[in-house]
This record gives sequence, structure tokens and C-alpha cells, in this order.
Amino acid sequence: MRPLFLRLLGLAAAAVVAIPPAYPHPHSGCVGAGEWIVPGANVVAAWEVLSQAATESVVLLGEHHDNADHHLWQLQTAAALAALRGKVVLGFEMFPRRVQPALDRWVAGELSEKEFLAAADWARVWAIDARLYLPLFHFARLNKIPMVALNVERAFTRAVRARGLDSVAPKEREGVSAAEPASQAYLDRLYAVYLEHLPHAQKGTRPAGTRPARDDPAFLRFVQGQLVWDRAFAQALAERSAREPEALVIGIMGSGHIIHGHGVEHQLRSLGVTNVAALIPWDASAQCGELPSGLATAVFGVPAALPALAAPPRRLLGISIETVPDGVRVKSVNPGSVAEVAGLRVQDVIVEAAGAPVKGSAALQSAVQSAAPGVWLPLKARRQGETIELVAKFPAVDSPAVNSPAVK
Repeated sequence: MRPLFLRLLGLAAAAVVAIPPAYPHPHSGCVGAGEWIVPGANVVAAWEVLSQAATESVVLLGEHHDNADHHLWQLQTAAALAALRGKVVLGFEMFPRRVQPALDRWVAGELSEKEFLAAADWARVWAIDARLYLPLFHFARLNKIPMVALNVERAFTRAVRARGLDSVAPKEREGVSAAEPASQAYLDRLYAVYLEHLPHAQKGTRPAGTRPARDDPAFLRFVQGQLVWDRAFAQALAERSAREPEALVIGIMGSGHIIHGHGVEHQLRSLGVTNVAALIPWDASAQCGELPSGLATAVFGVPAALPALAAPPRRLLGISIETVPDGVRVKSVNPGSVAEVAGLRVQDVIVEAAGAPVKGSAALQSAVQSAAPGVWLPLKARRQGETIELVAKFPAVDSPAVNSPAVK
């Protein structure tokens, strides 16, 4: 499968490269749907952008996480780069380092989609509709392209934002080295972002109508948290590039980490990786002034988004839980929920669902979400030292009153 696929890609890429460029030509600064443009300069042909990017050490592909077209663009761009370069590696912001074994097993063909998403702790770590990303994951699996987890645990960045980097012991920093200080331009952009989220950031501790100074400790911790992410992504990409210098390492991540070269690219350069291309998708209807020079190496015009794909009905037991060594403990039961009707009580420890061990919250969530409307889900739980058997009976039609989004 892989040789045939790559031969077909190679033929397609060769055809693209062979077409004489209809561009470059002067451009107003806006980007049309399906066009590539160098911000602040000219429209350019796809062959020119991609053939140059394929010679770099690292290529960063941006996204808005919930935009389906952005992920389709990432897929077509990654496929073209794979055809041109021959060997690529895909790094993903969506996965923390601890789930790297799941990525390796997926590429090796050892896991089903369901098993992969459960092993990667997708529902808890990322939670955005996996259908947006699955074509990229299958592209890697079909062609045996290594997938690399770029991220760190959210608890790490939360601790940095709450208490500062010094509060996190070196052994708990997941090997992430000290970040290169943010440029003044990056600080300006982060300050604007911080102000947009100020009501949440200040949590009611600042009088209404006042703004924090640039040296406000909460803002400085916010910057530290962002730098941890940028450094973590850059370090993982740089390490893989050093291991496989013949491969093109492609980073899949939010565009905020990429634009203007302030984030991940800045950290990559401090790590000695200077051959970097930054490519991002761009809303073709955006105002021309929003596309300044230096925003990225090149941007691709994406048409107006189609209506979002409706998510499948989400079933919930109606409980809040916490993971314990031998299962998950019920912390609360929602009145009128499937769980209450089934007989689950606070302090019960669910140890089995649908005949499979429940080793954590992700396993229980997977079992519940796999249950179709009207299905009966057998459960085993420990209650005061005894094992009891219960049956969660999901209604034939999902009910918002039963499936409160506040509980599992």
C-alpha cells in the first residue's frame, strides 16, 4: 500500500511542479480560496510553496482546532510534502508525551480507532471531535509515517499559570528545557490575548474597570505557561529532526503557536533549527489588513466554512467520577439520570463496564459513548466490600434532561 500510494502522490506532485506558474502576480494582500500567498507580497503557485517547504528541516502547519477545512488542508499539504520529500514525520500538539506508545502502536496497525483514541486519552486530553483529525491519523497509519506526541500534561501548564514555573519541580517538567525569552512583539500579542480573557484570569481579584500592568505576576505566569507549550513543541520537533535529519518533520498545531514566528519557530531557532517553514490556512473572507507581512512563510485561502458536522448524540450516565487504583469512584449522582435509575450510589467504585475492566475515566467514557440509544449497559461495582451487578438502561432517544453536560 505504501509504495503505490507514494508513487501516486509522486506523480501528482510531479504534475503540479511541471505546470508553469500562473503566478506570481501583484496581489492586494487578500488571499482567495484555493490560493497560496506570501503575506505582504504576492500570490504564488502551489508548486513553488510546497517544493521549497519540502527542503526544510521542519514545517509547521497551523489550524483552528474546530475547523474541518483546516484539517483537510493539513492532510493535502502533508501528503504533497511526503511525495516531494519521500520521508516525513508528523508531530501533533493534540497528544501529551505520555501517550507516545499509543501513537506507535496505531502506526504499527495494532489498534482500532476506538482502541487508539482510548489509549491516547483523547476524550480527556483533547476532547474536540476526533473525526476532524482521523483522516490525518489514518494517512500516517497507511503510510507508516511516525507520529510524535509534542505536548505536555495540562497539569504542568496549569501549575505554571497558577503559581509560576519555579513551582514545578525539574523532575516534573517532562524534560522540557528552559524557554528562550519571548520577544517584545510576542509579549505585546500575549498581553492583548490576556486582556481578552481577563475576567477569567483575574477570577474576581481585581476591581472592575482596571487593567493589570505588564509586570503583573498573573500576566507573567500566563506568559510562562505559553512559553512552556512553545518550548515543548519545539523541543520535540528539534529532537526528532536531529534523530532523522533525512526526514521532514511536520508539526500539526494551533496557528497561534506559529504566526509571526513568535512561538514555536522562535524556540526552534534557539535550539539550532533554522530551516523552518510556517504555513497556515487563512479565511478567504478576512480583511486585507489582517494579513500583514511576516505573518507566516505562506498562507492558503480557505473558503467560508460549511455548517459543522453534527456530533453523534452523546450519552451520559449522569455521574461525576474520580479515578481510583481499581476503577472509578462515583462522587455524585444526577437526580433522574440513567445512573440513578440503575441504582448507582455515591462512593460506589465501578470496576467493569460491558464486560471490560474500567481502569480509568477514559475507559468508562468509551463504554458509555459506544452504547447506542436504547441499549442496556451492564456494570459491575464495588459497594462496601461487595461486588454488585447493575444495568444502565439508556433511553431510545437521548434526553438533555438526563444527559446533563456537567456529569459523565
